Amino acid sequence: MSTEKSRDVMPMLQRRALRLAIGAAACLVVSYGLQWPIPFVAPVLAVFVFASMERPLTVRAGVGLALVMLLATGSGLLLVPFLREAPVSGVLMTGLCLFLAFRHGLRGGNMLVSTFLVAGVTLIAAAGSADGALAVTVIGTLTRSLLLAVLMLGACHVLVREPHLSPASHRKAEPHEQADWMALRATLVVMPPFLLAMADPAAYLPIIMKAVSLGRQSCTTARGAARELVGSTLLGGLLAIAFWLALGLFVHLWMYGLWMALFSLWVARRLFRLHATSMSPGFWLNSLVTMIILLGQSVEDSATGKDVYQAFLVRMGLFVGVSLYACLMLAVLDIRRTTVPDQEQLSR
Repeated sequence: MSTEKSRDVMPMLQRRALRLAIGAAACLVVSYGLQWPIPFVAPVLAVFVFASMERPLTVRAGVGLALVMLLATGSGLLLVPFLREAPVSGVLMTGLCLFLAFRHGLRGGNMLVSTFLVAGVTLIAAAGSADGALAVTVIGTLTRSLLLAVLMLGACHVLVREPHLSPASHRKAEPHEQADWMALRATLVVMPPFLLAMADPAAYLPIIMKAVSLGRQSCTTARGAARELVGSTLLGGLLAIAFWLALGLFVHLWMYGLWMALFSLWVARRLFRLHATSMSPGFWLNSLVTMIILLGQSVEDSATGKDVYQAFLVRMGLFVGVSLYACLMLAVLDIRRTTVPDQEQLSR
């Protein structure tokens, strides 16, 4: 019986990996082909959607997810006046919103919705604090990219059908005290990059997206944080370099999409445990997201005539710095949490 069950599960995971690769590549081709602003956001959101959802969304659920994105972007806009006129209060309110968003996912809520809330609050608040037009551009990009990812999820389920859809799995909620602690850790991971991005939102928006990915990953990383957070960042950088060299062999949008499908499939096989590794799924998800962000920025730098290699080194250094900070923050907070109860027990 167990053998038959494993045979059923393996093709299902293979289909999920294939759908993720096709979906990420399709979103990339559409966003670049239609010349959307910040086009690499579409494949990033597609990766989160395909990695989190085992089945296509109904029309009602898709509309609900779009409303959640509007709520997230709206909350970010509400923070803009405070960040401009009363920066300290605005930053504290942003931190509170991040904490509540992370806690929602950890207490049994939809982790994908939690990620969208965090991305909406940070990206829109940072962009709006500097330029209202930039905030509107980011809102449009996030909304269109999410709708595209949801449509591609349904289309990929038509192309790569399941013999039978299994019941939707529900993630186990963390105990309330543990969820609050992990939400606080994730908030402290995201806040410094957010503050850095407020100095120049147009240049540092990729840093916020990277920080959001790290914050999501820190919710599941307990041990081996340095290997998980920094290792996934370095692997994402290596994948971006390999992708860039492969793309240089024949520069074309369709080749861009085909290479994206190939690289995404390689990572997705490890993400869904088709290829056994010692790394967690969060490690592989963060690696793929890092690769897409770095590569997308390099393509944008090439189109605007910037020095691609110098910009990549600077951006990679910032990504590694953010990852090292996240590791340090997790280590300090976890040590603090373990030493305080020990001191209380000794005092008793």
